[in-house]
Amino acid sequence: MTSPSPTSTPTLERRLGVFSASTLIIGSMIGSGIFIAPSIMAGQVSAPGVLLGLWVIGGALTLLGALSYGELAAMMPHAGGQYVYLREAFGPGAAFLYGWTLFLVIQTGFHAAVSIAFAKYLGVLGLPVGESDVLFAIGPVSISSASIVACAVIAALTAINCLGVREGALLQDVLTVLKVAAVIGLVLVGLASPSGSLDHFTPTFSTELGPVAQAAGLGFLAACGVAMSKTLFAYDAWNTVTFAAGEIRDPEKNLPRSLLLGTVITTLAYTAAAATYLYVLSPAEMAAVPENRVAAEVATLSLGRVGLVAVVVAILISTFGCTNGLILGGARVFFAMARDGVFFRRCGTVHTRFQTPVAALVLQGVWSCVLALSGSYDALLTYVTFASLAFNALTVIGLFALRRSRPDAERPYRVWGYPIVPAIYLAGAGFFLLYIFVGAPREALVGLVIVALGVPAYFAFRRVNRPA
Repeated sequence: MTSPSPTSTPTLERRLGVFSASTLIIGSMIGSGIFIAPSIMAGQVSAPGVLLGLWVIGGALTLLGALSYGELAAMMPHAGGQYVYLREAFGPGAAFLYGWTLFLVIQTGFHAAVSIAFAKYLGVLGLPVGESDVLFAIGPVSISSASIVACAVIAALTAINCLGVREGALLQDVLTVLKVAAVIGLVLVGLASPSGSLDHFTPTFSTELGPVAQAAGLGFLAACGVAMSKTLFAYDAWNTVTFAAGEIRDPEKNLPRSLLLGTVITTLAYTAAAATYLYVLSPAEMAAVPENRVAAEVATLSLGRVGLVAVVVAILISTFGCTNGLILGGARVFFAMARDGVFFRRCGTVHTRFQTPVAALVLQGVWSCVLALSGSYDALLTYVTFASLAFNALTVIGLFALRRSRPDAERPYRVWGYPIVPAIYLAGAGFFLLYIFVGAPREALVGLVIVALGVPAYFAFRRVNRPA
């Protein structure tokens, strides 16, 4: 197995334990999706059983993927995580295409989308912030107050993570505990709501479309695919912990444990929250919520203004923590790429005092701000999900490839139920990739074009960084 990167001084240090690794997963996943996406999904499909089922399926699919990644993470506990797995399975070219897409749209797109969600919920507190509050326009691009606030969030969290991995991880630990408590509180408040009714769950299953899907003329499966893209967005980032594998203590044991623990806790939280929304609001009411702020609507109906403010503050903490986890993890991939000579050379350096990849963090933050200024929350979700799911599926295929090409390699953890578990994940991912493409072809094609642009970029980086 090839070395993950050339040695240099200083280097990243292993300072994170299993608790911080787990909070990195949970904190990166629980962000804006569960508080906004259910309203967008109700615009696609109307049956409560289908809406709730998509959250259950998304959690099951994520768990199967996490179990598969656990073997790769224990086998190759290096900074860069998924980038390293693809490099070892399919070569540097395939790994670069993943890292390239991660930089241009997946990771930075997550930063932008979740930060915009943070800004949208500031508007609930009466501040003049929202995607509809356009400050000025440059050609076809409109700059909203939500985009400006999102950039400020990204800049602040990038600065914190530049100061040290322990500082970023400590912030993540605190915010994750608070956000899990917030989701539990939201569920309890919703269940006690006077507006709650089990009638909202009937008819449980049907092929009736939501208003947005009807207007677009989509079929039922295509509408489910678009709705599922929002669910998978909420579940995505479960692989973020693998990016920081080079800074986790005893990674052969702690990485698989944190992947399993973090995914299970998040799945339970999401399913409970989605069921609570359906108890308080019918699917039609969910689809009509202004700015898709369904969690705020549930809190208002349950406890009035006091409940609304409490839940909104909790959501602000959640989205802030999610963005922090994504920023901490993503920069480690670009650090690994630079060490391999296929990214900007400066991004492969470690700050002598803070021992963090400051250059990679800053570049990541700048591009995240560009995306926040140029895209809406809904569009960013679809761009990100299609590309991310495609590379996640390719990484699980890499598990099969490495089992064949390196049967004798040390594997401290082997995926349970191999080859059935990873095969089921691939089947599910393939199904939703197909119907996301059918339901949102423009966004999916944009993702594919971004990947394709990585081919000439790969050769350009190799030429520029070629040793003298």
